[in-house]
Amino acid sequence: MAYDRYVAICQPLHYEKVMNRTTCVQIAAGAWISSIVYSALHTGNTFRLPFCQSNVINQFFCEIPQLLKFTCSDLYLSEVGFIAFGAFIGANCFVFIIVSYVQIFKAVLRIPSEEGQRKAFSTCLPHLSVVSLLLFTGSFEYLNPTSTSASNLDLLMGVLYAMVHPVMNPIIYSMRNKEIKAALQKLIVWRIFTKN
Repeated sequence: MAYDRYVAICQPLHYEKVMNRTTCVQIAAGAWISSIVYSALHTGNTFRLPFCQSNVINQFFCEIPQLLKFTCSDLYLSEVGFIAFGAFIGANCFVFIIVSYVQIFKAVLRIPSEEGQRKAFSTCLPHLSVVSLLLFTGSFEYLNPTSTSASNLDLLMGVLYAMVHPVMNPIIYSMRNKEIKAALQKLIVWRIFTKN
């Protein structure tokens, strides 16, 4: 998404040439393949771990750091290695997003009209806010030391990580559509008048 925004704003005349079907397929395939391989590594390693403690997880969802609390062998070090590998991949993605957005903001600030700058920022800021929410809550989930009992903050971050950003993406991007905005305004007006 960051690369798409980068090309749309920094190279608008070359957008169709750069972001063609082949490029989109390659980007999607890269994301899918790396996700499948990474999750297969975790799944395979999790089945090798012996669990000897309680099976109650004090979290909204079952995730690798929560499972590592219940293992009773030194095999968890390989799982920690997988998590470190995932953090490395995530950090590379984060750096790529930051570099893309630095280039985008430099290009936007060179736009002479305020209207053009506003339009460009309205294209980028929703994506940046959703990615920031994902990275912040994900970092909290994976980098927070696991304890035997989850606090309310742990549970809240788990809900934000698992639920909010997937819900926010379609809402933010559909609100840019004029027809959706008009339908939502009609619905709100209809609700207000039917209550009165």
